[in-house]
Amino acid sequence: MNRKTIFWTIAVAIIAALVYLGVRPKPVEVDFGTVVRGPLVVTVNEDGETRIREPYLISAPLAGRLLRVKLEPGDSIKKDDVLAAIDPGEPGLLDARTEAEAQARVNAAEAAHARSQSQLEITKADADQAQRYLDRDLGRLERGNISDATLEDTEHALRVAKGNLAAAQSSLEISKFELEQAKAALLYSKSLSNPNEPTGRHFEIRSPIDGVVLRRFQESSTVIPGGERILEIGDPHDLEIRIDVLSQDAVRIQPGQRIMIEHWGGKETLTAWVRRVEPSAFTKISALGVDEQRVWVYGDFAAPEQTEEGQVADSTGLNDAIAHSLGDAYRIEARIAVSEQANVLKVPAGALFRDGDNNGENDWAVYRADEEGKAVKVPIVVGERNDLEAAVISGLEEGDRVVLHPSDKVSPGTLLVERDL
Repeated sequence: MNRKTIFWTIAVAIIAALVYLGVRPKPVEVDFGTVVRGPLVVTVNEDGETRIREPYLISAPLAGRLLRVKLEPGDSIKKDDVLAAIDPGEPGLLDARTEAEAQARVNAAEAAHARSQSQLEITKADADQAQRYLDRDLGRLERGNISDATLEDTEHALRVAKGNLAAAQSSLEISKFELEQAKAALLYSKSLSNPNEPTGRHFEIRSPIDGVVLRRFQESSTVIPGGERILEIGDPHDLEIRIDVLSQDAVRIQPGQRIMIEHWGGKETLTAWVRRVEPSAFTKISALGVDEQRVWVYGDFAAPEQTEEGQVADSTGLNDAIAHSLGDAYRIEARIAVSEQANVLKVPAGALFRDGDNNGENDWAVYRADEEGKAVKVPIVVGERNDLEAAVISGLEEGDRVVLHPSDKVSPGTLLVERDL
């Protein structure tokens, strides 16, 4: 072969290579995600607040001059401490009516006390029944007759029953205190209407619980009517959670579901459990001026998995340090787990897009990279999903690489290359 032939052969090869490089499709730079197996938690995220479970409003049981209230919000109080004192003063023209009103308050307090006793008996029976069910299911679990999920439901039912029992016991104590206050007010009314009884004695209002002063409605000495608010007290360690959620989210929330509490001021994530979802909604105007139907969800705190040495968890499940940090009406951010799956095939949510070629509600698709690095559009069926991941029912396999946030440059057969970070 002469030189001229070799020259033209090389020139033609170079020209052909340049033409191929010019006309071949250029790879599109994309970000890839991987289909993996693992846990998937679907949550409803809303703001909420902490609340003292049993706040107690201290009001005047009879009319008279309220002496100056020295207690301030935040002051600690013990049971039977004097919170306020009222000087009934001289008998007036309406003493007979005052006595009748005091007698009516005694009757109402007695009825409330009887109702609290009945409620306590009901909650005791529920707690005993829940304990029997748990003992039964523990035996059935050892024999392999029930699943772990069923046992978890039974344990939750016992926890709720014990919480209701504690609340009923607290309500009984408070109703007993109210009955004693009403009887004392009736005694003072009778003393004022009897000229033989000494007057000018101070009627002392005592605390029914250990706790702190939350709010003070009256400070200076003044004449007040019966029933006027004076103080609000409560136990700051006995906290619950209140969250308002959209009504369409509330239908997925059930008692016993886990609540993860974040951005409350501390570093760790607190855990709580849904206790009650209110059956009625209310209208709330959003920040955008849209009327929304919201539902209150109440939860109980649970103890953290690990507590620092020397800290003992109290009845609410909060250790001492956290219980002293939180208070009434503190803002929190809550994530309610409406679905939890331990081992599920999942795909990044950013890879999903609606495919109009599919008929039906579940018309999701992804672009998967094949062995040659080309894009393949794959229709898939997804299950539960959150903001980051979605469960894959069919269409993909573990280890598949999918395109994240595909642009209009990606189509079936497109050559893909991973974008350099």
